[in-house]
Amino acid sequence: MDRSTDTQAAEIERWLQQHEDKSLLRFITCGSVDDGKSTLIGRLLYDSKLLADDQLAAVQADSRKWGTRGGEVDLALLVDGLAAEREQGITIDVAYRFFHTERRKFIVADTPGHEQYTRNMVTGASTADAAVILVDARKGLLTQTRRHSHLVRLIGIRRVVLAVNKMDLVGWSQEVFDRIADAYREFAARIGLEQVTAIPLSALDGDNMLAHSERTPWYRGPTLMAWLETVEVDDERLQAGPLRMPVQWVNRPHQDFRGYAGTIARGSVAPGDRVRVLPSGRATAVAAIVTADGELAQAVAGQSVTLTLADEVDVSRGDVIVAADDPPEVADQFECTIVWMADEPLLPGRQYELKTGTRSVGASVTDLKYALDVDTMDHIAAKQLGLNGIGVANLALDRQIVFEPYETSREMGGFVLIDRMSHHTVGAGMLHFALRRASNIHLQHVDVDRAARARLKGQRPGVLWFTGLSGSGKSTIANLVEKKLHAAGRHTYLLDGDNVRHGLNKDLGFTEADRVENIRRIAEVAKLMADAGLIVMTAFISPFRAERDMARRLLPDGDFVEVHVDTPLEVAEGRDVKGLYRKARRGELKNFTGIDSPYEPPEQPEMRIDTVTLSAEDAAERVVGYLRAQGMVG
Repeated sequence: MDRSTDTQAAEIERWLQQHEDKSLLRFITCGSVDDGKSTLIGRLLYDSKLLADDQLAAVQADSRKWGTRGGEVDLALLVDGLAAEREQGITIDVAYRFFHTERRKFIVADTPGHEQYTRNMVTGASTADAAVILVDARKGLLTQTRRHSHLVRLIGIRRVVLAVNKMDLVGWSQEVFDRIADAYREFAARIGLEQVTAIPLSALDGDNMLAHSERTPWYRGPTLMAWLETVEVDDERLQAGPLRMPVQWVNRPHQDFRGYAGTIARGSVAPGDRVRVLPSGRATAVAAIVTADGELAQAVAGQSVTLTLADEVDVSRGDVIVAADDPPEVADQFECTIVWMADEPLLPGRQYELKTGTRSVGASVTDLKYALDVDTMDHIAAKQLGLNGIGVANLALDRQIVFEPYETSREMGGFVLIDRMSHHTVGAGMLHFALRRASNIHLQHVDVDRAARARLKGQRPGVLWFTGLSGSGKSTIANLVEKKLHAAGRHTYLLDGDNVRHGLNKDLGFTEADRVENIRRIAEVAKLMADAGLIVMTAFISPFRAERDMARRLLPDGDFVEVHVDTPLEVAEGRDVKGLYRKARRGELKNFTGIDSPYEPPEQPEMRIDTVTLSAEDAAERVVGYLRAQGMVG
């Protein structure tokens, strides 16, 4: 290696070290459609002269293909990054870009402006320190501007630039700028956004991007780049707090080593520090901090490390290692804000999977307090939450989790909701606080348990869940099954859909939300009756797989028998004993299953009864035969 090569290597090493020590700002660009987000990012990259050769070649090629305005390169094409946007004119995902200046490193999320892709905006904002909200100077504030601003506030971003773009198209009017800025500041104050800086600019021409524009002599505030280079980031705040490290996995490369790996969400840790493992509450001390490069004397928020502990402690994925003298709360019921991101509505009572940090638990909304009108900020009474809806709700989990309010910690207070059937992410949320009853209500130990009650009755308890269309024969078959079991000396109870709606569920209608709550209540009652040692039969349409799956999970394995009374719609409608189908066809009955409300047939029921080929008596005999074969009855 010659001297010049040594010099170059040293220069490269110094350059790398220089950028290693720079602070990192993560920010998001958002706003309505065609406000100029991609153009703005392209201008930042282009004017900072941080484009790679291949990016510049792509710009030149695209400008020849698509044309330019006023001789300028169309910078939006530079940072597009998605073929779909070039071909269809829309962005359908979050595009991340990386650049740096002499003062700071940046990661910017270019998020879509279309309302149907609000979920992508939430994804991009979830890790951002700041937000650049664009407004087209010709259009002013739009509904999507307000929605994105509210989401920015909910997600915990406090530092915002209102980028009033395309000022060149309104003649650089100070009056237009002031009117938009004043209206936005008034709105921002109402939702709790206090750190707002309004900047007039033209992203396409570069005015007030890196240098002050001669076309806005009336503007004395910072340029966009100056603001980005100096705005405060969250790293120091996170490092100053108490230790929080969700355990991602338990590392055991050999028998003499047991470590717990994860990314420190908050605070710092050093060998010898006293820590506590939650939710168990077991206290111990940190023995060592291990990384691929060796042991560390200290680790801080943002670092991925493996901790070894001084004592043998039971630690699993999803547990959280915290400062022993300053632990967070543990609870299973919360008030929260939910942003709904699925076409199917959020329904109270429906079971979802909630993922927070490294832990996944079952969850359901017990009470939707209100939905939020993003234009007026009004609280609207609602029984469900639709696509892109924002609401405040009470949330119940099937296990306790370690948490902190979202305003204190995004990592410990943020969550996503996942549909149990499709496994798609359908919502995102922010925990506010634990409900008082979450800490006041405890399971009471009883000495006479399910097994003792079952032995007294000489039978194995369980739930036979009959499901099918109205008129399929569910109640008839379930009634015959109970008669046969009763005659054999079995202890039983039949929960019938119509009968229960005369009492326990008389307050419920037939909307999708009410149907979900109807089945939730029945499932809980059936569980209690089975716990009492009974063989329980339920005869309900129960049209949704998610609710039947919820009922199944309440029972021990093998104690839930799903019986699909499979009758074609035309056959059930032909019977129409109660005249319900005729009323539904005339429009007199709304939300009637099979007509204007869906029925989702079981995919893998324990039994399928074809009532076209089987009589009710034969069907009942087949069900009793199945119970004998499974050992539920003698």
